Amino acid sequence: MIIKEIQTNDYLTKSNLPASDYVINPYVGCTHGCRYCYASFMKRFTSHKEKWGEFIDIKLCDKKIDLKKISGKNVFLSSVTDCYNKFEEKYKITRNILEQLVDSDCYLSISTKSKLILRDIDLFKKMKHLVVCMSINTLDEKFRNDMDNASTIKERMETLKELHNNGIYTVLFLSPIFPHITDWKEIIECTKDYINEYWFENLNLRGDYKKDILDYIKNNYINIYSDYIDIYEKHNNSYWQNLAKEINKYCDNNKIKYINYFYHKDLVEKKKAEK
Repeated sequence: MIIKEIQTNDYLTKSNLPASDYVINPYVGCTHGCRYCYASFMKRFTSHKEKWGEFIDIKLCDKKIDLKKISGKNVFLSSVTDCYNKFEEKYKITRNILEQLVDSDCYLSISTKSKLILRDIDLFKKMKHLVVCMSINTLDEKFRNDMDNASTIKERMETLKELHNNGIYTVLFLSPIFPHITDWKEIIECTKDYINEYWFENLNLRGDYKKDILDYIKNNYINIYSDYIDIYEKHNNSYWQNLAKEINKYCDNNKIKYINYFYHKDLVEKKKAEK
């Protein structure tokens, strides 16, 4: 792991994400090394030559967060890193940021795959508007282990339960959904007692990791490989269109609160057009 401390001028960055006005990324890179991670594109802008998951930049910032700027705004922590990667335990950059945000009236959403987030429950209890989101896309630990180096599925589920029991608004982010692999209904059934809301996002393949994922499917799930080629090489969107309808119907019928981000790109373009 290549570790470097860097200086940044401001933790706040304007966001083009559909539900966020600002993002905060306390680190560059991520130790989870998710094979499907869209954030690996960041290497184009940071000049890192290392493989995604094998470097981390610790962002140091002397400037305090401008609480007036984010008053009443939606703030997302984090969009291109996991703010609770394993180095957070030592550097406490995220902890420092949260201590600044305790008195803010912003609407803060935190996304992670790490049980380390439980460390900061004391701060969460003081916040006015907080959502904590954790990504799960399988109940199969072998598949999870093939895809990332983050906390186990059991640990993530236990973390969400603990957060919920402490009065924190919990979101389970079913992301990314792998066609014919992610059993989203089973995940909901296993977690519905302690989840306030579900978000859904489909698997997008692009850049360097597209071939890696397709090769993985070919080597491990040959029976569905042709479907992946249909979706990701022939660009047939019917699978996602049908699945989106199924998810929406299931959640509506079972009175499950949810957001479907399948058409994330369209939502981003819509937000840009509204500016």
